[in-house]
Amino acid sequence: MGAVVSCIEGVFRAIGACIMAVVNGIGAILRAIIDGIVAVFDIIISCVTCQGFGGRRRRMRGHHTTATI
Repeated sequence: MGAVVSCIEGVFRAIGACIMAVVNGIGAILRAIIDGIVAVFDIIISCVTCQGFGGRRRRMRGHHTTATI
């Protein structure tokens, strides 16, 4: 009788491990998708801020200081 209970416990452990592996896989896929979306937004934001759409480079063009030696 103990062997049957042990076998059933093993089956349930295997099923639980399989379900957890599937859940972890889905989580990893979702995380990769979200990281990709964040990377795309990061690239877009860096392009918008570096190409001078009212950025710092145009404003500071006339503010050069010269040093005399």
